[in-house]
Amino acid sequence: MTEVKCQHYKKKRTEQQETIASLQTEVCRLRKEEEDRIVTQNRVFAYLCKRVPHTVLDRQLLCLIDYYESKIRKIHTQRQYKEDESQSEEENDYRSLDASPTYKGLLMSLQNQLKESNSQIDALLSEKLNLQKDLETRPTQHELRLYKQQVKKLEKALKKSVKLQELISPKKAEDTEKKDEPSKYNQQQALIDQRYFQVLCSINSIIHNPRAPVIIYKQSKGGAQNFNKDLIQDCGFEHLVPIIEMWADQLTSLKDLYKSLKTLSAELVPWHNLKKQDENEGIKVEDLLFIVDTMLEEVENKEKDSNMPNFQTLQAIVSHFQKLFDVPSLNGVYPRMNEVYTRLGEMNNAVRNLQELLELDSSSSLCVLVSTVGKLCRLINEDVNEQIMQVLGPEDLQSIIYKLEEHEEFFPAFQAFTNDLLEILEIDDLDAIVPAVKKLKVLSY
Repeated sequence: MTEVKCQHYKKKRTEQQETIASLQTEVCRLRKEEEDRIVTQNRVFAYLCKRVPHTVLDRQLLCLIDYYESKIRKIHTQRQYKEDESQSEEENDYRSLDASPTYKGLLMSLQNQLKESNSQIDALLSEKLNLQKDLETRPTQHELRLYKQQVKKLEKALKKSVKLQELISPKKAEDTEKKDEPSKYNQQQALIDQRYFQVLCSINSIIHNPRAPVIIYKQSKGGAQNFNKDLIQDCGFEHLVPIIEMWADQLTSLKDLYKSLKTLSAELVPWHNLKKQDENEGIKVEDLLFIVDTMLEEVENKEKDSNMPNFQTLQAIVSHFQKLFDVPSLNGVYPRMNEVYTRLGEMNNAVRNLQELLELDSSSSLCVLVSTVGKLCRLINEDVNEQIMQVLGPEDLQSIIYKLEEHEEFFPAFQAFTNDLLEILEIDDLDAIVPAVKKLKVLSY
């Protein structure tokens, strides 16, 4: 009875293992399909938009791409199924009909159907691309609302320009000679007003752009509503002044933010030398991002490397090096360390050369090297003394010393005497002194 139960449980276990294996293969297949789907979405999006998806509209476009890709995959599977089915039918017909004329006609019709299906697939692909391009070019509701407001403003500007032209043209027709200069002034003033209006329209479009900051757009929303109410009577640009003032305040506050970030960076990462900002140049957001990224990178590296010493330990090491090298500033540590490393390299080279000259082992210590050099110096000194004693003898050495002392006393007087003779005789060479004296002696007689 137990053996029967054991066999039953074993059979059940094998069935469960087979089920688990089939489920695992199915999960792997689904995971691979999901990865392929995501890769295909990103590839098609990058091909169409030349960037990475990061907005809600991009996600909607990804969903649309996924929908069309699933359609294409479904069409491909249907096409493959039809091809397999037509191939099986073709084989059956070939076996049954033995290449009869009706079989050839059937084969031609199947080929025509295959061409039609391929053309339908190409048409669907082109329609998909056209729909994607159309979806990209379509504006959102918010952009459409902004475009309508801009169109109304442009219509109002057009009406004003038409009125100005109507005012200018009758004046020219009435009196062209007397009022030539005022009409020119009015024309110039109208052109200047039109340019100002265009500049204000461009500024307003920039502020209402979806890429503008959210705070600026929210503050400009009330001004835009007042502009819609008084569209016919007023200009509608009164809301630009507080927005531009706020914008200017935000830009000026960037300097304070830069100073604060610079102070914080000097506290957190003092080993990073930030370049000094020129006062004539404005503060850029890229500079602020660079400082923040530097601090974040240091914090991330500190979190990754838990064995890294803290700031107090590093500061103590640097102060120790300053005392050791006798340098007051932090910038003086690096040149002194380079000098130490240079001297250390020279000393190592000298030690290796001495070891090679004295035929010592490279693993011998400096004490052995110094003692060997000392012994060699003592031997050389003893040999020199012995050679001098052998050449001169002990008795002649003192006489040589006396002669040297006498020479030191005699030579200055002799040199002064010869210089005086050279000046008196008006000659330059010592060998010419004796002939000159003889000549003088002959002349005296």
